[in-house]
Amino acid sequence: MNILERFHAMEYGPAPESREEADLWLGSRDFSKSLYIAGEWRAASDGKTFETRDPATGKVLTKVSEASKADVDAAVAAAQKALPKWSASSGFDRAKVLYAIGRGMQRHQRLLAVLESVDNGKPIRESRDVDVPLAIRHFLYHAGWAQTLDKEFPDQKAVGVVGQIIPWNFPLLMLAWKIAPALAAGCTVVLKPAEFTPLTAILFAEICERAGVPKGVINIVPGGPETGEAIVNQPGIDKIAFTGSSEVGKIIRRETAGSGKKLSLELGGKSAFIVFEDADLDSAVEGLVDGIWFNQGQVCCAGSRLLVQESVADALIAKVKQRMSRLRVGAPLDKNTDIGPLVDKTQLERVKGLVSEGAAQGADCWQPDFTLPSSGYFVLPTLATGVSPSNILAQEEVFGPVLATMTFRNQDEAIEIANNTRYGLAASIWSENINVALHVAPQLKAGVVWINGTNMFDAACGFGGYRESGFGREGGREGMLEYLAPKAAPGAEIKPASKAGFQRQGDYDILSIDRTAKLFIGGKQVRPDGNYSFPVLDKKGKLAGESGQGNRKDIRDAVAAARACKAWGEATAYNRAQVLYYFAENLSGRAAEFAARLAQLTGAAPQAARAEVDLSIERLFYHAGMSDKFEGRVHQPPSRAVTLALNEPVGVLGVVPGDDAPLLGLISMVAPALAMGNTVVAVPSARSPLVATGLYEVIEYSDIPAGAINIVTGYPSELTAVLAKHDDVDGLWVVAEADTCTYAEVESVGNLKRVWTSNGRAIDWTSDAHNDTFLRRAVEIKNVWVPYGD
Repeated sequence: MNILERFHAMEYGPAPESREEADLWLGSRDFSKSLYIAGEWRAASDGKTFETRDPATGKVLTKVSEASKADVDAAVAAAQKALPKWSASSGFDRAKVLYAIGRGMQRHQRLLAVLESVDNGKPIRESRDVDVPLAIRHFLYHAGWAQTLDKEFPDQKAVGVVGQIIPWNFPLLMLAWKIAPALAAGCTVVLKPAEFTPLTAILFAEICERAGVPKGVINIVPGGPETGEAIVNQPGIDKIAFTGSSEVGKIIRRETAGSGKKLSLELGGKSAFIVFEDADLDSAVEGLVDGIWFNQGQVCCAGSRLLVQESVADALIAKVKQRMSRLRVGAPLDKNTDIGPLVDKTQLERVKGLVSEGAAQGADCWQPDFTLPSSGYFVLPTLATGVSPSNILAQEEVFGPVLATMTFRNQDEAIEIANNTRYGLAASIWSENINVALHVAPQLKAGVVWINGTNMFDAACGFGGYRESGFGREGGREGMLEYLAPKAAPGAEIKPASKAGFQRQGDYDILSIDRTAKLFIGGKQVRPDGNYSFPVLDKKGKLAGESGQGNRKDIRDAVAAARACKAWGEATAYNRAQVLYYFAENLSGRAAEFAARLAQLTGAAPQAARAEVDLSIERLFYHAGMSDKFEGRVHQPPSRAVTLALNEPVGVLGVVPGDDAPLLGLISMVAPALAMGNTVVAVPSARSPLVATGLYEVIEYSDIPAGAINIVTGYPSELTAVLAKHDDVDGLWVVAEADTCTYAEVESVGNLKRVWTSNGRAIDWTSDAHNDTFLRRAVEIKNVWVPYGD
């Protein structure tokens, strides 16, 4: 037997990690009191407990207190009590606490890793070398943000009490992702760990107790769905941060609508793993091992869709099968294990069911030929080939070690297939040509793109998705913003307007000619689909003209025109700047006309009306100038890679600016949206729509491409509802009374579009504070990881 034959014949012996310390901790602790509220350990108020099991054996590890609604209420009360002192403490004081937590976790690093593997089932190599070190990194990293908060975010304050709900696939890491930035921002926390994996959260609370975290700042309430529901609906919570399934995320979006709670959702994914013909195939195969078999595929950003160029498909598939046959499935505490058990029997049955359904739909499901352990929730890794884009394995998140394979011919087809999903969390690109990789990455609808790598994370680099993968970011500067709110006080409450307010009020002058303003869709003035109009009255109640009454079909046409306007999003930032400058220049040439119209319709004094026009022109100039300056960032994580945080347009944005300052409000929303490359469907003031319709001619001769701006006049409450329901609208900004704002949030769940509302409050459009805020809302942040070195 030669050396090569001996190498292939080698077998690994067992290399078990000791669980003695974990068992001692489990045996010595009273888990009947495992709620950590106001710095004290408590039993559930109703005495309920739930079991947590070892996925490798199915045996019960312990029974943990299950928090009830009353317990959640108590935790929120404790967090509210602690909030004023904690948020008012100096950044240095908060930084010291974060540092102490990180150091405490380092002292118990191995215990945390073993406990995580015992409770979750993931291989010890992953919990020891990835999860726990990265969790510690988040606390040490955010200690720096705590100390620089006032300097870096001078107009922001802590959002308040935060309710956080985390999943079972990365129990400790998700806890760190959420608690660390919240504490740095000055928030207090009520966190619910997943019912399958509560143990490391309980140990973490013990570490916080020893680290001197003030009572009530961190509260840990283990429990199931009812506990999570109590957190979501608790009126004393100011923000909800949730990581989990898209289905539950949509429920939370509905439940929090109209509450004023800030919301961030990190949801499911169906990430594309794209291999081009010039890729290093051996490296790509190793990347796949991390991309889909890491944590048994129970990863929201798992590379579960392999897209491979036709010319190398057969060679790559052969290598993948060979590598799969050498994966070691077994005990998670064995250091040689590649794939451990799934977290629970229900997850095991779900994965098996989806594989069977995928095979029934035509996929060829191949599994390596080796024996699974006799106990526990183990499943064989699966490679599905011959998968059609509509196959359930290509569309649904399996959350298991199942890889669906499809082929493509060229870059355009690869991008089209990769984006053929309702999700948009992550993607991985493999090519030895960096030009190819950096050309494809911006065209993928995904919040994170790894080049020649996968599953790279760092506290300095934002993580989060597009589409139904949720909104908001975790990590980095953008992650800090999720736990901050403006210091400025909210505006006055907006009173609901009835249609009767737009009808005739006594006598008015008969118009000698038709002054009915049309809609503006696709660069043309068009009559409303329903052929209805409504009167526009001046401040004295006399008829100033009539305006087209848009309906659902008009919004449909406007959205289609906005979606078809590729020229605007593809234009360079410099070119967009020039067009917006030109828009401002042309508006300034008609400033007197618009000032007179504002004075007539709103009753503003001539001087005030002219001031609104002048400020609108100034705001156009500002956003024109920011078109090529509101840029992304370059992060340098502690690895051989740089992360390009790119600002990308959200897409088609609906904007509803309300009745106050009808020109300035409209410009203040439209300008930042356009500056960042979005296309717009605007529903202007219903009381003064003729201000917006007067812009048609200005838009037409300002070189703005057809479809970049679309204006549909009508009743905002009705048209906002249509925009909210429309699944081809990517974002919606609404200034309106409370009911319209609530409805916009509720109806946005179809595609989880990015919705911002004024929550029924008026906006001071004269404030420059809104400028950068709307620019931030006008972009999605995509983090592209680019490795370097040999």
